[in-house]
Parts: sequence; structure tokens; C-alpha cells
Amino acid sequence: MQAVTSARGRLSCVEACAALSVPRASYYRARGRVSPRDPASRSETRPRKGSPRALSAEERGLVLDLAHEERFVDLSVPQVWATLLDEGQYLCSIRTMYRILDARGEVRERRNQLRHPPYRKPELLATAPNQVWSWDITKLRGPAKWTYFYLYVVLDIFSRYAVGWMVARCEAALLARQLIEESAAKHGIEPGQLQIHSDRGGPMTAKSLALLLADLGITQSWSRPHVSDDNPFSEAQFKTLKYRPDFPDRFGSLEDARACCVRLFDWYH
Repeated sequence: MQAVTSARGRLSCVEACAALSVPRASYYRARGRVSPRDPASRSETRPRKGSPRALSAEERGLVLDLAHEERFVDLSVPQVWATLLDEGQYLCSIRTMYRILDARGEVRERRNQLRHPPYRKPELLATAPNQVWSWDITKLRGPAKWTYFYLYVVLDIFSRYAVGWMVARCEAALLARQLIEESAAKHGIEPGQLQIHSDRGGPMTAKSLALLLADLGITQSWSRPHVSDDNPFSEAQFKTLKYRPDFPDRFGSLEDARACCVRLFDWYH
């Protein structure tokens, strides 16, 4: 902020901020930023001096060596500290032992166990038909309470055209495999041409379906775990169908559901 002057001389910070309608907090925050070109501010970047009571590098290494012993691999930090204390060894406090292990990224299960990799948000891009398909399964209410039929829909995300659909009495990987195989044959899908996306339901992650897609040369992708909006194309299509004014609340039979879906998809297309 440049200096602001008035007839009686230089304004104070409070008066200048009020005249320019600038919050004082913003002004103080801007002044507090460290500039590498400003020699006066370089002192703010200097590292803090260590405490004279802090452990030396050799003492921290000794704590790590003891924590890495085979007998402590299944024990928590308080258990390690208490065991060493029973043996007459006091190296540091529990909190210091936590800090030393945390600096090495070891404040967790320290055994060599499988850890889930970070999941990236799927990016689906189609510039022409039959490049990326999205598929999902939704429930249709049956004639009685707690009875359902299941609508399988395979959608081309470029045109939103339903390249394949079916209504069945259950969710099954075998039925999904049959639908995708018939849809791929119907549209002449070549190996390496198509990517198919879905959420992580049981039929979607089944081994039999994965083997089929590998045989057909189709790349498979999934939504991230517990993320409901990573498959928006299929979810939006289901909402479009179910929010139709004439969509039945319940279906009397499987044949009734199939006949209704024929009319719905004719309208949708």
C-alpha cells in the first residue's frame, strides 16, 4: 500500500485503510509476506535455533534403532516406551518418541503391509461414438414390498445412446457379461477401440467380466471407492427415466417392466 497523505500530513494505517476501503487485516497480511528480494525480510526465513535440551542426532538414531527391533514390531509407541523403562532405559518421553517416528513417516502400522494406492479421479473423454461406454444397474420396484427388478444399461457417453439394456430378476456378473458381449458384437467393437466405465459394484468388479473385457480388448475403468458422482452419465440417465411423469411406481411383473422400458428407451432415443 502506497503512502496516503492529507492536508495535515501523513495518515495513519487505520485512516488510510478506511479511506481506501481496504480491510486492515488484508493490509497487515500483505505486509507480513516474506519477499526474497527484501533483505529486511530474510531474517524471517532463518531456521529456528534448536533447544539445548533436544536430543542429538546420535540419540535420535538410537531411539529409531530400538523401535525397529523385531520384538517391538507389533507394539505401539507407549508399549515400546514402557518396555524400555522396565529394562532401565529412559531415552526420551513418549511424545518425543512419537515426533522422531513421525519425522520418518512411521507413526502407523510399521509392519510391511499392503496399502491402498491413491485413487485418481477418472477422466472420461469421447470425441466419437463407441470410444467410451458407461454402464450401471438400477432397481425397479416389483409388485410387492421388498421385491425388485434390475435394469442394466450400457450408455455411449458421446451420444448418450443406450447401446444395450436389459431387465432381469437379479444382479449377476454373468448377466452383465452377456449384455456387454452382445452390445460389443452388435456395434462392431474392435480390440483397443473402447473403454468401459462403471462403479465398483459386485458385477462390475467380477473376475469373469474382467476376463471377457480382456478377451475383447476393452479397457476397463472404475469410479473411486465411496465416491458416488464418478459415474455421472449413467446416474443422470437413470434419473431422466425415473423422473418421467408416466414412470410407474411399481411394476406388476418382469414382462411389464420390460415392456415399459421398451417405450421409455424409444422416447429417450
